[in-house]
Amino acid sequence: MKVIDLRSDTVTHPTPEMRKAMSEAEVGDDVYGEDPTVNRLEAMAAKMMDKEAAVFTTSGTQGNLTAVLTHTHHGDEIIVGDQAHILWYEVGGAAALGGVILRTVPNDSGGRLDPSDIERTIRGKDIHYTQTTLLCLENTHNRCGGTVLTTDYTDEVCNLAHRRGLKVHLDGARIFNGAVALSVPACALARNADSVALCLSKGLSAPVGSLLCGRREFVERARKFRKMLGGGMRQAGVIAAAGIVALETMVDRLAEDHANARRLAQGLAQIKGITLAQDDIPTNIVMFHVSPPLSPAEFIEALDRAEVKIGLRDGRPFRAVTHRMVSSSDIDEALTRIEAVCLKLQRARK
Repeated sequence: MKVIDLRSDTVTHPTPEMRKAMSEAEVGDDVYGEDPTVNRLEAMAAKMMDKEAAVFTTSGTQGNLTAVLTHTHHGDEIIVGDQAHILWYEVGGAAALGGVILRTVPNDSGGRLDPSDIERTIRGKDIHYTQTTLLCLENTHNRCGGTVLTTDYTDEVCNLAHRRGLKVHLDGARIFNGAVALSVPACALARNADSVALCLSKGLSAPVGSLLCGRREFVERARKFRKMLGGGMRQAGVIAAAGIVALETMVDRLAEDHANARRLAQGLAQIKGITLAQDDIPTNIVMFHVSPPLSPAEFIEALDRAEVKIGLRDGRPFRAVTHRMVSSSDIDEALTRIEAVCLKLQRARK
């Protein structure tokens, strides 16, 4: 029985084209700036984001932390959403290694921060206060169910931050999902952000790596922080080659993942004992609850036995993420198995 893995789009494997490109990659020493494949990938990403430059990082977490370190100084305060990936899933690196204070503003169900909340949270000038220097946004928003920040919203919030003297970093791990959902170029979602980090290893299916894009001067400073964080790779063209293929061939097909996510959500909504946790499915993340007598722990254990893998963290709703390695027929099969699990558990409780 095929394992249907919906835990995350990070489980995607590189395509045959990526593997071929990796085996044939021209390489050099990237710390010296001499790896031609890395240089090409960085130039490609910068162009796609309409930024002056980019630096290749090992992960989205490293890209976000590098951005925070580059934009701030020890003792500064940064504003993040209370559901932000930087806050929840990056091991407190911004505080531990950057020495910055993370101040939270509530995310609404769409992943947005209310501009008036941001305005109130920015510190004024006072000898008693730390300085607020950076606002971090996230698009698409992971914990809010893959929701998308529109270009108008992002522009409004960036303009607010800039008026108050803040820089803006956009955690764009799945920014191409957002662009496909809105039918706009990805650069439109980051045009007023001072920096943007994007992942290659999620829906784009590359095996490793992210890119941090921004002004040339910013990126040059970021390279030093990347080195400090252990991200000074050598013949990194071997993995950068897969990233080039990802950017060239994998963006448009994200629409298939979005369609499969909607197919999954529609099917889940018909299963007794399951309730969707979001009103719509804008991209490739589906969040849902199970109702008594179903127990979350028993449910996920039973799904594992049925060879369907989904995510559950922090007592949150279940999360299922569609990706290249899950077809529409796999979605139908997953729904069949999930319904069977629900029925079995419900009968056992009677």
